[in-house]
Amino acid sequence: MVNLDSELRSQLPNLQLIVIRYEGCTVSRSPHPFRGRFELFLEHLRIEHSMEKIGGLQPIREWREAFRRLGSSPSRYRPSAEALLRRVLKGDTLPEVNSAVDVNNFFSLKYLLPFGIYDADALKGTITATVGKAGDGYPALNGREVSMENKLLLRDESGPFGSPYVDSARAAVTEKSSRLLQVIFHLNTIEGEDPERIAGTVASSFTQINGGTAESAVIS
Repeated sequence: MVNLDSELRSQLPNLQLIVIRYEGCTVSRSPHPFRGRFELFLEHLRIEHSMEKIGGLQPIREWREAFRRLGSSPSRYRPSAEALLRRVLKGDTLPEVNSAVDVNNFFSLKYLLPFGIYDADALKGTITATVGKAGDGYPALNGREVSMENKLLLRDESGPFGSPYVDSARAAVTEKSSRLLQVIFHLNTIEGEDPERIAGTVASSFTQINGGTAESAVIS
């Protein structure tokens, strides 16, 4: 489903991609029980963590170092899980997007790992994880045109579309999406649940809320 190119393997030898493909999903507004659970979880995060100690959390520390190794400043270009956690700790509201994106954000915060969720029908051909070159970029979900030079990115035959930094608008999941691709960016130096267990937990919860079937693989 997704390949890692040789340059990326050499620069980040500990990189693992947990890839889950969903078929037959029904994406809608997140159900009320899930929204309530998510809000309670956000309150728990605000109690458990502080802004001053974010850098000491192992997954965030490891992903900051990965960004540095690729040539990007993690203070300027924050890993997406860190950016989410910072918003939560500031007291900002996380916008409700839809049942796929909201579940994706929930688990990104749970594991403190960058998660991407993409409309598989918007992607073409082979998908490769690589390092961005000069000129690589896209209109992102944050509404900005972002440069992907020296950043880990996912590329299909049409160009870059995803990253542990910020994803493109091109492959955004909407309520019309039914075939989805989820990529969890993991480093095998991070202590905690193993990738296969993460894949099983995420896929089970995702299909419970969004329906459909799931198939997963761990790529390293």
